[in-house]
Amino acid sequence: MSKIVVKKKAVGRDRRRKGIRKKVGGTGTRPRLSVFRGNKNMYCQVIDDERGVTLASASTSEKGFWDSGRMPKTEEARRLGELIAERAKENGVQRVIFDRGGYKYHGRVEALAQSARENGLIF
Repeated sequence: MSKIVVKKKAVGRDRRRKGIRKKVGGTGTRPRLSVFRGNKNMYCQVIDDERGVTLASASTSEKGFWDSGRMPKTEEARRLGELIAERAKENGVQRVIFDRGGYKYHGRVEALAQSARENGLIF
């Protein structure tokens, strides 16, 4: 892929992300579940934007995430959804607003969201 195509994809994602962030904001009662999807790892955070505080976070690059060995990326996302739901509930968060970060709601992002819902987060 040429540098022009890669830059165009990044610029498009940034534009979509800014549009989403105008509408989506986390509060103390309903924080924002933010997702970042890299080529190798995924990261997610539960953020209270009013106070500027991260309430819970999880990523595939954490120690102990790979104890059961390598797996397909969508399976990683499912495990990450379970992990973030568990950590959010430990901090007393049940209702969140999902921020897909400019990514399509498809594949790994969808797998993470569905897994988080199945494990107790409401959005």
